Amino acid sequence: MTATIQRATIERVVVVVPARDEAETLAACLDSIIRSGRALERHGMRAPVIVLVLDSCTDGSAGIAAEFPSVIVAETNAGSVGRSRALGAAIGLEEADADPGAVWIATTDADGSVPEEWLAQHLDCALAGADAFVGAVVPPLDDLDPLRRHAWLSKHHPGATLGHVHGANLGVRADVYLAVGGFAPVALDEDVAMVERLRARDARIAETELHPVTTSARLTGRVDGGYAGYLRGLIDEAG
Repeated sequence: MTATIQRATIERVVVVVPARDEAETLAACLDSIIRSGRALERHGMRAPVIVLVLDSCTDGSAGIAAEFPSVIVAETNAGSVGRSRALGAAIGLEEADADPGAVWIATTDADGSVPEEWLAQHLDCALAGADAFVGAVVPPLDDLDPLRRHAWLSKHHPGATLGHVHGANLGVRADVYLAVGGFAPVALDEDVAMVERLRARDARIAETELHPVTTSARLTGRVDGGYAGYLRGLIDEAG
């Protein structure tokens, strides 16, 4: 990891989760975030502010979200993951009611689950001086067909995912997030674009493959491209 410089402490963590028709996985996702949030207690912190943004949902996601009273739910018809993440971050920052320099924004996706160590890992990097955090994302290998599982394993030797940016496992200090303009209002690669702007400003970015987020192994995603497109293309690349 690159984070070594001490900065101001983190007073509050905000978690942003965009979702579009993710009723099948949403409850497990929110359960995992809440469980991960309990690990922050060892730092003497309050529970994270969790903001779920339901974008153009036509399934039962809203009903599932209602079963989690600690989660702030926003609804939009933006049809854009970039707009959804930006909306969630804005709501979370308002709810956190703290100086942006003392707020950490973590993002994930509603079609996966985070490990128990997830938020503690983000926070440890922030307290060590990181402006941002780029973590790993993995599919459930048992859910991949044999050819794709073999292709995925052959491409993902230790260290292979470092440098790859996924909104499902991304974090940034809020003052730095605001300084680079936050998430762009785009339908794809809003996470990559923000990290590019962070690198252009020489932000201190911690990167690790430890404690990856587990994401869906589906081959058809909610937008063209994205992780589903990557998994779909694994066989073509391997061939």
